[in-house]
Amino acid sequence: MKRLFLWLAMASTMMTLSAQQLLSPNGKIGVTAQDGQWVVSFQQRPVLQIKTAANAPSLAGLKPTPVQADYTMLSGKRRHCVNSANEYVVGSLRLRLYNDGLAFRYEGVADGATTYVIADGTKRWLMKWTDSYEGFFPRTTTAQDGRWGYPALLEPRDGVFALITEANIERGQSASCLYSEGNDYRVVADKKDGATGIAVSHTPWRVVIIGTLGDVVESTLVTDVSEPCRLEDASWVKPGVAAWVYWAYNHGSNDYNIIKRYTDMAAALKLPYVLIDAEWDQMLDGKTVEDAVSYAKSQGVRPMIWYNSSVGWIDGAPTPKFRLNKAEDREREFAWCEQIGVAGVKIDFFSGDTQRNMDYCIDLLESAARHHLLVNFHGATIPRGWQRTYPNLLSTEGVYGAEWYNNVPTFTDRAAAHNATLPFTRNVIGPMDYTPCAFTDSQHPHITTHAHELALTALYESGLQHLADRPESFLTQPQAVKDYLSELPTAWDETRFVSGYPGESCVLARRSGKTWYVAGINGTDSEQTLRVPLDFISQLQSATIFADSGNKEQPWRIDTVRTLPATVVCQPRGGFLFVIKL
Repeated sequence: MKRLFLWLAMASTMMTLSAQQLLSPNGKIGVTAQDGQWVVSFQQRPVLQIKTAANAPSLAGLKPTPVQADYTMLSGKRRHCVNSANEYVVGSLRLRLYNDGLAFRYEGVADGATTYVIADGTKRWLMKWTDSYEGFFPRTTTAQDGRWGYPALLEPRDGVFALITEANIERGQSASCLYSEGNDYRVVADKKDGATGIAVSHTPWRVVIIGTLGDVVESTLVTDVSEPCRLEDASWVKPGVAAWVYWAYNHGSNDYNIIKRYTDMAAALKLPYVLIDAEWDQMLDGKTVEDAVSYAKSQGVRPMIWYNSSVGWIDGAPTPKFRLNKAEDREREFAWCEQIGVAGVKIDFFSGDTQRNMDYCIDLLESAARHHLLVNFHGATIPRGWQRTYPNLLSTEGVYGAEWYNNVPTFTDRAAAHNATLPFTRNVIGPMDYTPCAFTDSQHPHITTHAHELALTALYESGLQHLADRPESFLTQPQAVKDYLSELPTAWDETRFVSGYPGESCVLARRSGKTWYVAGINGTDSEQTLRVPLDFISQLQSATIFADSGNKEQPWRIDTVRTLPATVVCQPRGGFLFVIKL
């Protein structure tokens, strides 16, 4: 009843203030103001209330300024990104109504009060805040007091969704999160603990993506409002797939012989990268990391190496430490990496959203770019648009991913539903280094099927896609699976939502050149028939379908077809993958 009264009040507001409504270019997103609050609508029906510190008593007479986003990404869900907005200035607040949501920021002030009002009964998928953004997004309809990380996904009306996040963190700013008390979810910036001396006269963009699930999943709004690429030449930035040692051994890379095995796997599967993980500065048997780098290069594989950021977990944490914190040390270290032929760096164990962390990440990205190094942030905050500004940032963890099979048994039973939630939450806002695809077990077993695991490699977007499993597992798969991994792209020309619902299932289609990859997973413990409407794909030449056979001894069903099925019956926690040649 409380929710009904709230929506009736919002609907009344929409009717009485329709003459003062601000609209997006396509007319789908609208904003009206009353009593110190905004009412945000989708297709003329209210979806969200926002309290800001800059509401004007009237929006009448405000004239929009057209804003156009049109740019190219080197990695991500879409290569050519286009969006339009109507921009309004309301007091100290700059508001943009885009065709798939809204973005606003305060100007002339370093901060501004913002609260999202989420009515009781609203379906929501929220993650409890942690400094590494590693947690589940359970569905609930009940408000709980606490601290929540971005993104926050809401379903205020059946079939209409709103995803809350932020974008374009600049030097001198901290990131923010949500603190809830009852129905009010306040935007609270983290500590300003930096020492840059830079005064920023505006906040980051507060972003709400609004529409159908397709609108949310396909949106590029986070990068649309972020600063353009700052690299004069980014031609050296090459997305790709990497072999990854940690998952199988729950340990770093101080064993040269193990590194060789993963390098050989990368060479056999034609993967461009191998990651030399933590502890490479403590190599056994008289070997050094330079020996490992040289071996990888001799096999035609580009090596990446791991560093401890040394601002988060330090005591008892793996090495190398304290090599990147000072500017002169960082420049020397990255110059050495470039000299010996390292392609990129994975930097781990940050300590949250504070200004110090944000400034440090920017320092790392800029220094790495000067030395032509790709970057993968781990144990770090979520993407907030840096992937556009610094395209050498190809991936970020910020997700409860497959490495957790090493740590606790919890992941085993909850992974399938979690996997089917991430495309609608965490992966919407930027690249996600989940480290997918394991057919064998780590310290704790997984109960997702082979086809489910393979589908994750295309379902999840990450400019660097780290494959989790052991070399002997990948190299004994059917040839069609190995060929697929050899050809797997990690940058996409186009992404389409096909079907699904958070936590239950997800089917996405991604295109690279003239090949479509359609990946689907079942997030439930029951058999499920997934819809696969692919009317947007025409002139099919052939397609390879990877599915589950239901036979543990022979788990694969792999077929080549010329007609695509409209539905796929998925086993419990199962999946499928279409590779479609045009």
